[in-house]
Amino acid sequence: MLIDTYGRTVDYLRISITDRCDLRCTYCMPKGFTEFEKPDHWLSFDNIERVVTQFAALGTKRFRLTGGEPLLRKNIVELVARLKRIDGVEDLSLSTNATQLVHYAHDLRQAGLDRLNISLDALTQKNIQKIVGTDVQAKIMSGLRAAKEAGFKQIKINMVPLAGINDHEIDAMVEFCMENGFILRLIELMPMGATAQRHQYINLQPIIARLSDQYDLHPTEDSYGGGPARYWQNQQKTFLMGYITPMSQHFCQTCNRVRLAVDGTLYMCLGQDHQYALAPLLKNHASDQELQMAIQHAIQLKPLKHEFQEKPKKMIRIMSMTGG
Repeated sequence: MLIDTYGRTVDYLRISITDRCDLRCTYCMPKGFTEFEKPDHWLSFDNIERVVTQFAALGTKRFRLTGGEPLLRKNIVELVARLKRIDGVEDLSLSTNATQLVHYAHDLRQAGLDRLNISLDALTQKNIQKIVGTDVQAKIMSGLRAAKEAGFKQIKINMVPLAGINDHEIDAMVEFCMENGFILRLIELMPMGATAQRHQYINLQPIIARLSDQYDLHPTEDSYGGGPARYWQNQQKTFLMGYITPMSQHFCQTCNRVRLAVDGTLYMCLGQDHQYALAPLLKNHASDQELQMAIQHAIQLKPLKHEFQEKPKKMIRIMSMTGG
């Protein structure tokens, strides 16, 4: 198993397969941003498969495909099928903005994809456009319907509350997820890059208290994926609400994940610069043993915690470059 210097077991790898996106969310990617990684520098499917195989051999069980928007990567269904066949891959999921999902949901499910996380920060056309830069409400809703029809269970909706922009839609989002059988997760904004740092972060603790009382939600110890969300459930056990609170109540002491960027760089923490380049080893046809040793060394670089509160202007690396 992969255990870092602080005794934390790392059993979750998030894999960015492209840093490109068809949206420009105001807290993620700057308007007019063009500094994308050159496709020649992207890890090939063969290399991604090699890295996942070695992580799995070292005890990593959960893997998530991210971006940017991962559905923009050509032949993603093929990649899902290849990764799902690897021994030790117990859970394979994907994060998406759902604009392309109507075209892929069925094939992804057939290829073995286990779960979907869908970013949706608002329900109204006006606010969706304000946040992402274009009117994609119809595409997203079509993608959500396609995901349900394809047979995906426990579809998670990720909402980042933004002060004065979409925070008034939280209750409507709760009702929407209740009606459709989705798991809603509210996520505190992290100050990654100048775009996110311009927004006012919303402390979720008062919202947790209000929604728990309003909808009779109670904490549950059950796990719904390998991420950091804490979950609340209604008495009927028909609705789950998750909260990810890296600012008001961080979870660094139990962090179990690292991120692989599209260029082969392993990032140990969203809020720190600790990284390890796997691309040179892959390019030089390193052996499986050499790759495993490199991964084990990289895990030892994982820092104790982020410093988003102490140094909110520190991280200039935007989320799409790191991988979601």
